Amino acid sequence: MSTINSDEFGTTKDGRKVTRYTLSNKSGASVRILDLGGIITEINVPDKDGNIGDVNLGFDSVSDYEEKPGYIGKLIGRVANRIAGGQFTLDGETYHLFINNGPNSLHGGKVGFDQKVWEASVKEDKLVLKYVSADGEENYPGELTVTVVYGFDDDNKLSIDYTATTTKATPINLTNHAYFNLAGHGTGHINDLTVTMHADSYLPLNENTIPTGEIRSVAGSGYDLRQPVSLGERLKEVADGRGFDINFCLDNNGALKLATRVEHGQSGRYMDVYTTEPGMQFYTAYWLANMKGKGGAEYGQFAGLCLEAQHYPDSVNKPQFPNSILRPGETYTQKTIYHFGLL
Repeated sequence: MSTINSDEFGTTKDGRKVTRYTLSNKSGASVRILDLGGIITEINVPDKDGNIGDVNLGFDSVSDYEEKPGYIGKLIGRVANRIAGGQFTLDGETYHLFINNGPNSLHGGKVGFDQKVWEASVKEDKLVLKYVSADGEENYPGELTVTVVYGFDDDNKLSIDYTATTTKATPINLTNHAYFNLAGHGTGHINDLTVTMHADSYLPLNENTIPTGEIRSVAGSGYDLRQPVSLGERLKEVADGRGFDINFCLDNNGALKLATRVEHGQSGRYMDVYTTEPGMQFYTAYWLANMKGKGGAEYGQFAGLCLEAQHYPDSVNKPQFPNSILRPGETYTQKTIYHFGLL
């Protein structure tokens, strides 16, 4: 059973106090999370020699999390990923969203859930974060009440449980945007990581990085990760060398199943990702700007990878995709587990 301690991390530019929570287990491994945006700031887990290292990109200050791009470590909502043209029609009414990614709305709009200070409480060995998104916030309909529960157990499993209810029909797609590097957050690249993705299909994109609506087999393509693939070579081969920023379709029917494994042979670390979500957005940080991270580490292109368990991008405009509309009387649920172990 993990223990949870808290300390002050700083204040936002508009004067809100930010608290950091440290979830530690009996082996000395730990995860650190802010009430600001539910940000995962550190994941400290052992390597094969027993040395504990931080495998999660992040920053040392609130101001860095406020100012630097990339959504590093943050909870994303009300709708993760892209909505085409920044608009959707629901029950006969058209809603217009903030445009922040080419012609699209990305990751919740101008001020998404990642920029909110959530109401935090500790219940036994879990950190519980709650946020109430007002009806009309970022032009989304309905008052949405969201609870996100973080746990970190003695088996080095980081669990994230999401629930939400709404007063009006609304699209919802919650995820976490942590950037992982099992070699250590400051090593600067992910070339020596190996990835397996348990997905037979993926979503091809149009010129605006919106799914075309087709669900395409990975067979014979660079997106076939059903057997372990070394990223160093594969990154050069997909998307004209830009690597991965694509949604894989998981065949789990809402059950908690293994979706992805990442391995780093030299350190002996692996990470297994289990989720109930139908999609896994795999992003290898081609667009990550050069910046200073924790402890002076240098981050930039391909410095980490994201495995964002979620509904398919632009689902609200694609009726053939799994439903992402939450209605009054229903409860949205999602569970994702990142399990860190040794090969």
